[in-house]
Amino acid sequence: MVEFDTNVEAALTGIALTIGIILSTGTLAWGYMSMGLETVARWIIAFGVLWLFSQWQRWKWFSSLALFLSMLFAIIGLWLSFPIGWMFASAIFAVFSWDMTELRTKLKFLMPRDDAKGIERRHIARVSFLAMGGLLAASLMVLWWIQWTTEWGNFLLAVTILGLTQVAAWIRK
Repeated sequence: MVEFDTNVEAALTGIALTIGIILSTGTLAWGYMSMGLETVARWIIAFGVLWLFSQWQRWKWFSSLALFLSMLFAIIGLWLSFPIGWMFASAIFAVFSWDMTELRTKLKFLMPRDDAKGIERRHIARVSFLAMGGLLAASLMVLWWIQWTTEWGNFLLAVTILGLTQVAAWIRK
């Protein structure tokens, strides 16, 4: 396949990817830290910085490794009865970040006549709605297991405001 440099590696995908990585590693680190594992949480944050660096360096392979490790640590956290919301949020945003990396690759191969901005916008909207649905399911589990905390509520509020801001920006364009 021929690679076209359409310069569509636009701000939307880059911003969504960066936010996804920060949310994935941040929620995972928060979950581990809330259980008293500060050293592991620091390593998770260092891993998040490396993940961000890998995107800047265009290490496409690192996203798959990061997805695997994020899921592994989230599953281990669930197995050890860590707060379910933080582990699920980490997994959701790890999948989201991996998908944004794949989208960046896909956008490079579009033909110049393709509506790259439209494809990008629609893809991010679909994946964002899926992530919000996952957070809703995680919130229901948090309520079911009686693990609701102020931190979880604040996190959901921040993510909701971020999502609504993004939707408002898309509508204006």
